[in-house]
Amino acid sequence: MRNKIWLLVALFGLLALLSGCMDITEPITPESTGIWNSYFVWPLSQVITYFAGLFNGSYGLAIIIVTIIVRLILLPLNVKQLKSSKAMQEIQPELKEIQQKYSSKDANTQQKLQQETMQLFQKHGVNPLAGCLPIFVQMPILIAMYHAIRRTPEIQTHTFLWFELGSPDYILPLIAGAATFFQQKLMMAGSPAGQNPQMMVMMYVMPIMITVFAYFFPAALALYWVVGNVFMVAQTIFIRKPMMNDNKNGGDKK
Repeated sequence: MRNKIWLLVALFGLLALLSGCMDITEPITPESTGIWNSYFVWPLSQVITYFAGLFNGSYGLAIIIVTIIVRLILLPLNVKQLKSSKAMQEIQPELKEIQQKYSSKDANTQQKLQQETMQLFQKHGVNPLAGCLPIFVQMPILIAMYHAIRRTPEIQTHTFLWFELGSPDYILPLIAGAATFFQQKLMMAGSPAGQNPQMMVMMYVMPIMITVFAYFFPAALALYWVVGNVFMVAQTIFIRKPMMNDNKNGGDKK
């Protein structure tokens, strides 16, 4: 879990680095060159502009709709992650037996521990990296969203609710952090992960990271985070919890 926290820090650092190194001050147009501009930033800018046109020029509503569409596209990947998490819970008794069997710290014993652990994962179709995969997939989308926001003049000057989309806000980052915290707390409630001290640390570290970063980025990006986390809350209620409850009931029957 500590490695996952450092992975998140590194990915957010990459976001900041790439955002500063690329042509962030150049407006995005059909003439913008490069794979990144042509296949990520410009299409995303056009999609946001299209939906804004459907709602009387409301770029805030457009970003909300695009965020929901992105989350729906990523839903199969998230479901796969949940299935892997469910399978990981099911093999916990066997995994603990292997860890107890090879509790010695010498190199040969640890090598056998790794081998039998991998065999157990393969037997049950568990991918220990599945939990990180959605993060890797979302990062290009997040960076493209940031570029589309910064490089589309109409978004920069548009006001939605109480904030200007192209400028940092002081309230929305707090909402983004609170939504992140609530989503993770709901996800851990009633699951073995909720008893893991490292997961509890993650539950507090992640919202703080989101809040701090949101203070330095345009409010439109914080809006993307808020809507995305509300979607994840719904996913947790309607998909994850029933899935995990089935797993728990199945274990009780055994």
